Amino acid sequence: MEKADSGQKLYTMMRLWEFPDRYIVEPTDGSSGSCLAISREDGSMTLIDELPQSNSVRVPKIRTIFGVIGMIKLLAGSYLLVITERECVGSYLGHPIFKVSSLKILPCDHSLKHSTAEEKKMQSEFSGLINVAERTSGVAQRLHDLGDESKLLPLWRQADPRFLWNNYMLEVLIDNKLKSFQYFQAAIGKDIIDITLIARRCTRRTGTRMWRRGADSDGYVANFVESEQIVQLNGYTASFVQVRGSIPLLWEQIVDLTYKPKFEIVRLEEAPRVAERHFLDLRKRYGSVLAVDLVNGDGGEGRVSEKFANAMQHIVSDDVRYLHFDFHRICGHVHFERLSILYDQIVDFLTKNREMWYLLLNEKGEKVEEQLGVVRTNCIDCLDRTNVTQKSMIGRNMLECQLRRLGVFGGDETINSHPKFDDNFKIMWANHGDDISIQYSGTPALKGDFVRNLWCGQRTVQGILKDGWNALMRYYLNNFCDGTKQDAIDLLQGHYIVSVNRDMTPPSQKGGLEAIASIRLALSLLFTGFFFATMSLRQVGTDLRHLFFAVMWAGMSLVLATFVRAHGRIFCNRPRLHKPRC
Repeated sequence: MEKADSGQKLYTMMRLWEFPDRYIVEPTDGSSGSCLAISREDGSMTLIDELPQSNSVRVPKIRTIFGVIGMIKLLAGSYLLVITERECVGSYLGHPIFKVSSLKILPCDHSLKHSTAEEKKMQSEFSGLINVAERTSGVAQRLHDLGDESKLLPLWRQADPRFLWNNYMLEVLIDNKLKSFQYFQAAIGKDIIDITLIARRCTRRTGTRMWRRGADSDGYVANFVESEQIVQLNGYTASFVQVRGSIPLLWEQIVDLTYKPKFEIVRLEEAPRVAERHFLDLRKRYGSVLAVDLVNGDGGEGRVSEKFANAMQHIVSDDVRYLHFDFHRICGHVHFERLSILYDQIVDFLTKNREMWYLLLNEKGEKVEEQLGVVRTNCIDCLDRTNVTQKSMIGRNMLECQLRRLGVFGGDETINSHPKFDDNFKIMWANHGDDISIQYSGTPALKGDFVRNLWCGQRTVQGILKDGWNALMRYYLNNFCDGTKQDAIDLLQGHYIVSVNRDMTPPSQKGGLEAIASIRLALSLLFTGFFFATMSLRQVGTDLRHLFFAVMWAGMSLVLATFVRAHGRIFCNRPRLHKPRC
C-alpha cells in the first residue's frame, strides 16, 4: 500500500511563471519544495529545484494560483487547468473549505503549428469545449471513511473515486471535483453549534438533465448525489448521510422541442438485472437501503415508476425496502406539510430499528453510534421534489434527533422553537438544493421559496413566478445548450479521449437534414411567412388576389411549423462525442 511521505506538504498557494517554452508552478507558502515545470510544446512535466534565469528582453508573466486542477490531452498538445480565484465557504473538521471561483486554461500546444489543417480544425473544436466546462469546487471525504489508515495515504488516494471529479485530469500528475458545501454556526443557549452540509456528486454517469437519465448497464445512475449533514458541538461530531439518484432502469427522455419529451424505456427485459446491480452496490457501501420513489403514479412518470416497482419486487428484502409516495397527488404544489404522511411510514426504519441512525463520535474520536443504512430518494430529475423531501422531512427530523442526543434539545423541543437557527437551517438546505440543480439542469431548484420559508406549507407568489422562469430556462438550456455542455463534461471526465487514431471526421459534422436544420432559421422563416400572410390579408379589400397570397404564406408557415414539430430532435443541440452504454 502506498504511504504518504512524512515530509510531504500540501501547498495552498503557488506562483505561476509563464516562460516562452514552459510554465513553472512554484510553491509560495513558506516552502522550499521543488517547482513543477510544464512544457508548452507537448505538456510534459518535470520537477526542478530552482527557477531558470529570465532575460531582460522578455520578462515572464507571473500570477498567483491556488491549485492545479489537472491536465487534459487533446489532438495536438495539452491544456493545463489551474485555480486563479477561490472563496472560503466554511470549515470542515477544523480545516477551511474553499470554493473555486475562477479557472484559467493554459494551452501547451506549440506543436499545433506542425499539424494539418484538419487537425487544427478539430483541435479548435475540442479546445472550445474545454471553455464550456463548469466551475467545480474541492473534495471532502465522508466522515465514515476517515480511518487512521486512510489518513496515511496521499490526499488523492483518500478521496472516494466516485466523487473525485478531476480524477482523469490528475492522472498525469499522479504518475510523475463536483461538490456543494454549505455551512452555518448558531448559538442555542450556551451551546455553539456548527452545522455543515456537503453534497458529493458521483462521476460514474455524469451529465446534463436530459442527456443523462436513468442507469447504465452496470447500475450506475445519473445525478447520484450523496448528502452529508454534520453537527459539531463541544467536541462531539454527529453525521447523517442520505443519497439521491435517477430511477435505476435503462430509460431516456430525448429532447425534441416539446416541453415534456416522451419517456422511453430501453431494453425492458434487463430492468431487474440493472436495478439489482444498483442496489447491490448501495448495500455494499451503505448497508440497509430504504428507497423512496416520489414520482407521479400516472402518465409517463407513472409508466417508469411502475417498471421500477416491478423490478423492486425481486430485490426487496430485510436489507432493501421500497416505498412509492406520489408527491404531486398527495402534496400538490403547496401542501408540503403533508410530507408528514411519508415520515410516519418510514419513522420506524429511521429511528426505532436504528438501521438509519447516524454516526456519532465522542471527544476522543471514538464511535458511539454508527449509521448502518441509507435513505435513497428519487423523483424524475432528483431535484425539486427530492430537495423538499430530504430537507423538510428527513434531514430536519434527524437533526432534531441528534440535538436531543447531545443534550441541546429537550424531549419535545424542535427546530421551530429557535427561529434564527431554523432560518439558517432552511437557507443552508435551499442553497444546497440550488447548487445540485444548477450542476444538473442549469437553473436553481424549483420550490426553493418553500424550503426557505416557514414550515407551514405556504408558497409565495414571487416564488411561483420564479419557478415559472426557471422552468422556461430549463427548457431553453435542455433543448439548445446542453448538448455542447455534455460534450465538455465527457471530454473533461475522460469518457471521450482524443486520439490521432480516431476517425479524423470532426465530431460535430452532421449529415442529411441535420446538416441544414437550424432552429433560428426555421423561426425566422416561420415569422416571415406569418408577417407576409398578415400583410396580404390587409390588402384583400383592394385586390382579392391578396387572399391567395395570404393563404399561400399561411400554408407555407403551417407546413414549416408541422415539419419542425415532427422532426424536433434534429433542431436541438445534441452531444456529438460520446454515447454512453445504456
